[in-house]
Amino acid sequence: MISVAPKTESVAQFVVFIRGEKVLLDLHPAELYQVETRALKQAVRRNRERFPDDFLFELTAREMDALVSQSVIPSWKNFGGAAPYAFTEQGVAMLSSVLRSPRALQVNIANMRTFVQLRRLMDSNRDLARKIETMEKRYDEKFAAVFEAIRQLIAEDTDRKAQPRRQIGFHP
Repeated sequence: MISVAPKTESVAQFVVFIRGEKVLLDLHPAELYQVETRALKQAVRRNRERFPDDFLFELTAREMDALVSQSVIPSWKNFGGAAPYAFTEQGVAMLSSVLRSPRALQVNIANMRTFVQLRRLMDSNRDLARKIETMEKRYDEKFAAVFEAIRQLIAEDTDRKAQPRRQIGFHP
């Protein structure tokens, strides 16, 4: 069977923001790596020394409730009865050393590309904000309302891009 690498867009839809970090929950890498979540977690537990706290953390009940209430996860059943692991960018990279298969390599490459794209997007928004701030200092108060409106549009755009988009149409 030929294994096709996931597209960057398909990985990006799984990224969530928890504890100030962009993370992937264990069920999503398991799906991408085409292994059971149970097997992925078992591999991580066997190699726990490779996953320090800044690479991986276990969600609390409150965080799980928040994910379900925000419809990031449809219901508690999707957690499989155990608190999920949340993998940071470094944790996702470390998964490729724990899961050794051609599919794991392809998924790891797609994951790295996704996190790089997210970082570039955040940096470009920061650069734009700095440029607006510089312009605002240069001009008088007449343009303050214009600059504030632009700042709000940037914030809305960033919020919209950070949220996963539902695909429209029939998907077999």
